[in-house]
Amino acid sequence: MTTILHIKSSSNLDSSVTRQIGGTTLTELKQTHLGAKIIERDLLKNPIPHVSPEFLGAMYSGQNDAPALALSQELIDEIFASNIIVLEAPMYNFNIPSVLKAWIDHVVRAGKTFQYGAAGPEGLVKGKKAIIVLGRGGVYSTGPAKPMDYQEPYLRAILGFIGITDVETIYIEGVGMGPDKKAEALAKAEQRAHAITHKEAA
Repeated sequence: MTTILHIKSSSNLDSSVTRQIGGTTLTELKQTHLGAKIIERDLLKNPIPHVSPEFLGAMYSGQNDAPALALSQELIDEIFASNIIVLEAPMYNFNIPSVLKAWIDHVVRAGKTFQYGAAGPEGLVKGKKAIIVLGRGGVYSTGPAKPMDYQEPYLRAILGFIGITDVETIYIEGVGMGPDKKAEALAKAEQRAHAITHKEAA
């Protein structure tokens, strides 16, 4: 049975384009993976705490069963249990929301999701597919604003670092450039979501 981990991070609960297209992507995946198990993580409604002194102390002293690391282990277990990760990320100040960064800080752990060897770092999260849904007010995938995109490069780098290299991107760009541009961006994103999920199922 396929397990899908769905991560939401937008602070907009009413008209978020990443929540909308992330939901569309999940619906498409349910149609191509009948009976799939869904793990939902809404990082706004249930925020992950920032890394604490207790977290760091337990991690660096090797106390993997310490209470301060219990949530981290739960989040890591969700990743390993999943076949597909749908990760929604609006662009805030050219980067990802802080709630998503907090989740990343809990799941990127040496000895758990990556390790260091003679050849350098090695990701331990193998055989997973990630679909990242990126919302942007402007256009950052191409053009003069591309150098200011610290959102997609970072997410691809961090996913690759833990071993997830099969990554597809759904852009929702230009949503702050007027109603017509927003409608066009949403239509393109829906088409992209359909193409990715049906290619993945083929």
